[in-house]
Amino acid sequence: MTELILQALYSGLLQGGSYALIALGLALVFGTMKIINLAHGELVLLAAYIAYSVESGLGLGPMFAIPIALVIVSLTSVGVYYIVSRIKKDREINSLILTYGIGVILTNFILLVWKADIRSTSSSWLQEGFEIGPFFSMRSEVIFFGVSLVLMAALWRWLATSWYGRAVRAVSSNRDAAKLMGIDPGRTEMVSFLVAGILAAFAGVALFSYGVIQPAYGGALTVKAFIITVLAGIGSIPGVLIAAVLLGVAEALTVTLASSALQELSGMVLFLLVLFVMPNGLFGAVRRRG
Repeated sequence: MTELILQALYSGLLQGGSYALIALGLALVFGTMKIINLAHGELVLLAAYIAYSVESGLGLGPMFAIPIALVIVSLTSVGVYYIVSRIKKDREINSLILTYGIGVILTNFILLVWKADIRSTSSSWLQEGFEIGPFFSMRSEVIFFGVSLVLMAALWRWLATSWYGRAVRAVSSNRDAAKLMGIDPGRTEMVSFLVAGILAAFAGVALFSYGVIQPAYGGALTVKAFIITVLAGIGSIPGVLIAAVLLGVAEALTVTLASSALQELSGMVLFLLVLFVMPNGLFGAVRRRG
């Protein structure tokens, strides 16, 4: 039993890294614009299907799809921003409805192009077992856990040291004060959506590399990313990783000790418990970056 629990903790850690990669883009936009982009999961899914097309059409591994996914998903994300930026009244609620509609459009686009079949990678190299001491996983899980950590560190550094990173933090803190300091909030928000698209592209390729995808999966990805963002606390990038790992471990332990049918329920229970004890999230009132 001890070995099973330790393996579940290890699997939950790797799964949490993947969840963090999926949630980063949503957390960035939410922290900057206070807008929940309900099309974020569909952007991740679009990148996953691009990876599938590269693998099935060109015979290349999913990771070779990253440059193509970066271009297409980033441009799509910027397109979402330009549509949302047209909203002038009741921005939060109207953007929520609008991005939900965009998500539905993207889901139907994926259905038209790639059909409703469940897809997964055929790369034996990515699916091979990877052993670290007594722990087992797929090679792709370990690779993209490392990618998640690298991208999170890069995002943290970008927010902390670059001009646009500081502009993002200024707009998220006080939009009107940022204008007085010569910052263009519109351009800054567009950059946030662009970076979110880049993160979604990596997350989608990772998703296809270690799991299965289907067109209806986008909404579930958005919900999971939103749960992690709120658990972390609005504006906390390091908190995203910790919240994602907590969610991944909770789900893995639930599958190991109880039933896979309770996996999603365990995530929601954790979500409610943390918010009941810490309404601002794990790091919302302590550390903010972005």
